[in-house]
Amino acid sequence: MSAILYGANVSPFVRKVRAYLALKGIDYTLEPVNPFDPPAGYRDISPLGKIPAWRDDDVTLADSSVILLYLERRHPAPPLYPRGDAAWAQALWLEEYIDSGFMPKAGGGVFFPLVLGPMMQQPVTDEVRAKVDQVIADDLQPMWAYLESQLGDGEFFVGDALSIADLAVASAHVNLWHAGVDVDAATYPRLAAFLARQFAGATFQPLIDEEAGTWSRRDNA
Repeated sequence: MSAILYGANVSPFVRKVRAYLALKGIDYTLEPVNPFDPPAGYRDISPLGKIPAWRDDDVTLADSSVILLYLERRHPAPPLYPRGDAAWAQALWLEEYIDSGFMPKAGGGVFFPLVLGPMMQQPVTDEVRAKVDQVIADDLQPMWAYLESQLGDGEFFVGDALSIADLAVASAHVNLWHAGVDVDAATYPRLAAFLARQFAGATFQPLIDEEAGTWSRRDNA
């Protein structure tokens, strides 16, 4: 049975899994699922009704982090989790920081009003834009400062190799890119350079190109 990834391509959590699968060379089928209107029986696969979910032979899993930890055990090469205990924990922490801390602000406070809202005939008024700018100033900028400090002078967030931490950070920021929101390179030069590298690379660029025709609202910047 072919592996199936359930979800929407614009989801940062689905995209994170897809980037991982591309790096590992794992074949799969993307089965579109709208989490706001999931198909009948979807909660049998994802009990919370969220995306992504995964089916692989007789195994079904929900939650992007759980899916990737499972896949790493089945497909350990090339490694996308650091080998050292402290580095492994740091990579998991940064993934959690993005998934549970950053994305609720970036998604609900920026991507939804600037991208999903206009698609549902909810215009980006001056009031909406002001609220978005407040989220960026109050919530995202401190988080960007933290990410800048964690990246340091290296090319990657943990150690000297690409890891799940890098995939999580890059995937989350693709949604901001679609919304026309960029990290200020003058204030956060390391983070901005990291994102530029990832977005232009062989892993993320095809995913961004696939999504751009439907989701990109760069004119709202």
